[in-house]
Amino acid sequence: MTGADADQELFQRYRSLLFSVAYRLLGSAADAEDAVQDAWIKWSAAGRSQVTDPKAYLVRIVSNLAMDRLRSTRHQREVYVGPWLPEPILTGGDASETALEAESVSMALLVVLETLSPLERAVFVLKEAFGFSHAEIAEAVERSEAAVRQAAHRAREHVRARRPRFTADRTHRREATERFFTAAAGGDMNSLMELLSPDVTLWTDGGGKVRQALRPVVGATTVASWFAAMGSVPYQGVEPADMRAEMTEINGGPGMVLSAPDRVLATVTFDFDAEGRIIAIHNVANPDKLGAVGTRTPHSVRTH
Repeated sequence: MTGADADQELFQRYRSLLFSVAYRLLGSAADAEDAVQDAWIKWSAAGRSQVTDPKAYLVRIVSNLAMDRLRSTRHQREVYVGPWLPEPILTGGDASETALEAESVSMALLVVLETLSPLERAVFVLKEAFGFSHAEIAEAVERSEAAVRQAAHRAREHVRARRPRFTADRTHRREATERFFTAAAGGDMNSLMELLSPDVTLWTDGGGKVRQALRPVVGATTVASWFAAMGSVPYQGVEPADMRAEMTEINGGPGMVLSAPDRVLATVTFDFDAEGRIIAIHNVANPDKLGAVGTRTPHSVRTH
């Protein structure tokens, strides 16, 4: 095997891990793939005679590329039309993925991570999801260990305040998701109301490309009415009879992919409160964010 072949084989061994890091940092599958590709270019061009830990070296490269990309795209997200939601990915392709790994790519958590600084987000992801030590993270993000500890503390407190950890199990979430879409398809307001928390919030992301609510829709009655209409009125110009709703795993939890005969229309995912009721719904309809789902290829979100 040539040196170039060995380099490529080593990179491929860690490619899935690098995507997992970049996606959690960026909330975009397309940007994460770009960061991984840029990491390969840097890896190919670098002199590695002093590299003793290829995994740590590659994580360092992709983390810094992702932080640079976060800084450069921050303004775009600030002027985004309507709520900005992460780009959804299909998951569930790996039976060994843990509940913690699934939670760390949930739409709800990624939305919270969007409110952190690029450094805080990188430190939080590398510490909480991937289990790197403060010293390892300091080397990866090129900061002092003291600065990393401070950033980790700020990020953890920020996330904890905005993202309570609930334990609705996978079976309950799947059953509730199935019941929700049965009720929505049938226009069954009463069943929808039973599933929703009174202060449920619906976030819809059309990115100005398709018509969606430009502000969060709040309250069980309003949200239930929104979804009860799905079975009887066109959505994005597609008649209900021509739409297909497929239940699958999205970002570590049960969700739905809504499709027309020629394209994916939207994804819908759910977050649950301590009583197991739906407390938040994330509806991504921006066609620019549906490419990863459209491939129908699950992504691994493993952290090791």
